Amino acid sequence: MIDYIKGDLIELTPTQAIIDATGVGYALNISLQTYSAIQGKTVAKLFVYEQIREDAWTFFGFSTKAERELFLMLITVSGVGGNTARMILSSFSPIELSQVILAGDERMLKGIKGIGLKTAQRIIVELKDKLQNTPLSDSDIRGDRTHMTMDTEKQEEAIAALTMLGFAPVPSKKVVMKILEQDPQTPVETIVKLALKML
Repeated sequence: MIDYIKGDLIELTPTQAIIDATGVGYALNISLQTYSAIQGKTVAKLFVYEQIREDAWTFFGFSTKAERELFLMLITVSGVGGNTARMILSSFSPIELSQVILAGDERMLKGIKGIGLKTAQRIIVELKDKLQNTPLSDSDIRGDRTHMTMDTEKQEEAIAALTMLGFAPVPSKKVVMKILEQDPQTPVETIVKLALKML
């Protein structure tokens, strides 16, 4: 089993990274989170999940162990394959996704293309206990608690207002969280006004 691949970053797109490791070019499917993490680098190290089937041998690459752990959890859920898990991880950072699942926020999961209500509910039911009992190992989960301590009531009010104005929940949440990270004391009406300029 391959744990990680480190080498020259030969080619990078929002969905794929090609890494040359000792003369072998590995094509790895990646999320937008990983794309952002390695963009602009000449050397990259990606943690790997190998998906081996009769008709294909596919590599998925992750910039952190936390992202890979969440990917492995997601693909255990019925109806969630590798590409769907990658799409979920493109919509949320590991800490955001953990927060969404632990909060039982099916509406946020449903906002992702290809995720219906039943799948969103299955993800929450099947992964909530796992996340509570086995915290993700990476420092970006343990170290940065800003998302977890944020005023969730204020956050939800702002997202609800933006959703009513016709914006999708997932991008709305990302923008709201970004605003609250800069100033947690921002009132709801100001958050919505700022978000309207950013969406």
